[in-house]
Amino acid sequence: MPIKFYISIIFIILFLAVDTAVGQGRRALFVGISDYPSTSGFQKIHGAEDYEIIGKMLERQGFEIAKLLNGDATASNIRAALDNMAKTSAKGSCVYIHFSCHGQPFEDKPPFDEDDLWDESLVAIDAQKNYQSGIYEGENHIIDDELSVYFDRIRKKIGEDGLLCVVIDACHSGTSSRDDIDDDDFVRGTDFGFSADGKIFAPRINRKGNFQIDKIPGAGDILMLEACRSYQFNKEVIKNGKHYGALSYYVGQVLERHNITRSLDWVDDVNDLMKNDLTLTDQNMVYESSF
Repeated sequence: MPIKFYISIIFIILFLAVDTAVGQGRRALFVGISDYPSTSGFQKIHGAEDYEIIGKMLERQGFEIAKLLNGDATASNIRAALDNMAKTSAKGSCVYIHFSCHGQPFEDKPPFDEDDLWDESLVAIDAQKNYQSGIYEGENHIIDDELSVYFDRIRKKIGEDGLLCVVIDACHSGTSSRDDIDDDDFVRGTDFGFSADGKIFAPRINRKGNFQIDKIPGAGDILMLEACRSYQFNKEVIKNGKHYGALSYYVGQVLERHNITRSLDWVDDVNDLMKNDLTLTDQNMVYESSF
């Protein structure tokens, strides 16, 4: 056969090999909730709409994307997706996980690992705002302690050459005190604590903007971006007539120009854009990293 034919075959094989490697090496999970049931106690937001921005960015960067939007974003589906990511990610992978939803303080349970006795939680579509003994006792809230276990499993699976990036566009303050925001603002979160004993949540005032996460020997690094400090509102922004999470919008803007890397340069760009948005008064992005 002609040499050109063999060259073409080799080129196709190499192309498919590279394409497959990219698919295996860059994996993403997006969880976005807008339409919380009225019976849940949580107001409508625009978390699912953030996928318009984040999904496009992830596709451009070659990520294989799993998404859970609105009714699909049940607690069991979120847990299953995180478990699957922990089981199937390859060594050296870049894993991106994004949550656009409500957050809620959740009363700490034994062995009481929180100084203020409150955990942070993400609110799945089938969660309820209020504790009701024997009816709803918090089983569909995704607690930060639980997330930490999944994240550690993923870091160990991807190995020391891998990177886990987590973006959380939610907050744990908000809708109980409406004086600081306009009536047409959408706030992602509540400062009403989920408590079996009816305890009142009082947020910690910590103005630190970044935190160090422990390295795990032989495991990948982790980078986490959060929309605001624990005592602040997380307000949505309006861009081109649509509502988006502020953190999601600016992460999407920056990562259209930069790849997700083990670097804080692009994180600083996101932070600067949020600081320069005059609609985001008293809202400061927070990041945590192991590097």
